[in-house]
Amino acid sequence: MEPILQIENLTHTYSAGTPFQRSAVEGLSLTVGKGEFLGIIGHTGSGKSTLIQHLNGLLQPTSGRILLEGKDIWAEPKKIRDVRFKVGLVFQYPEYQLFEETVYKDIAFGPKNMGLDSGEIDRRVRDAAAFVGLDAELLDKSPFELSGGQKRRVAIAGVIAMEPKVLVLDEPTAGLDPQGRDAILAQIQAYHRAKGAAVVLVSHSMEEIARNVECIAVLSDGRVLMQGTPEQVFARAHELEQVGLDVPQVTKVAAALRARGLDIDPAVYTVEALEQRLLALRGGAGAC
Repeated sequence: MEPILQIENLTHTYSAGTPFQRSAVEGLSLTVGKGEFLGIIGHTGSGKSTLIQHLNGLLQPTSGRILLEGKDIWAEPKKIRDVRFKVGLVFQYPEYQLFEETVYKDIAFGPKNMGLDSGEIDRRVRDAAAFVGLDAELLDKSPFELSGGQKRRVAIAGVIAMEPKVLVLDEPTAGLDPQGRDAILAQIQAYHRAKGAAVVLVSHSMEEIARNVECIAVLSDGRVLMQGTPEQVFARAHELEQVGLDVPQVTKVAAALRARGLDIDPAVYTVEALEQRLLALRGGAGAC
């Protein structure tokens, strides 16, 4: 897969030269392919937030490089703003960053700053609102009249209205109820399929990562501990647990069944996959 983003030997040191000096990421290398859906997971302090703030130039590396389409994003520092249009970053609890008087104006903020004409801005606002499931009649309302879940959708729409080549989301479902989480993730999946954009999903939830991504990067102590497909990563469940990470509940069930002598793949990570394997062991019988 052709890369869209390449992180090469990234190190970021906070408070350099003081007694409080620490490196949040150190010698980290990672590649995001064009159109890839990548999940990044790691415990608190693993370097996830520091890493993603480098992807669109909010932080500058202490050493190492971030390449976007093969070009160092810091080669021309005066053009870093253009990078932020191509790599859209949705922070955790993005609704706290809403500030315009209407939903329409909030979603239009990014496209307007890109210098687009009013017709193109209007198209992007309406397309983005549709992608995240916001009804057109909400566009004229104040974002502060909306529910928490609706505000979250407005904030995400404001980033995807810039039609970035890479969409980076930091815990986009934090604080939402299960129905809200499923809806947001389904909408992100729909955007990914429709636009062919690369998506980087940061989450603490193994279930959330397992169900949505094509590839997983596991961070630990500021480095990439492992990277691979969900099957490859969850086959190493014991290693994940050793570094303080949980694994999907269904993977634990599969491991327990395997320990009891059943021929169950230890990399099972969805209920559907476990169900299929159990049915196969019964000879494919679907009825009780």
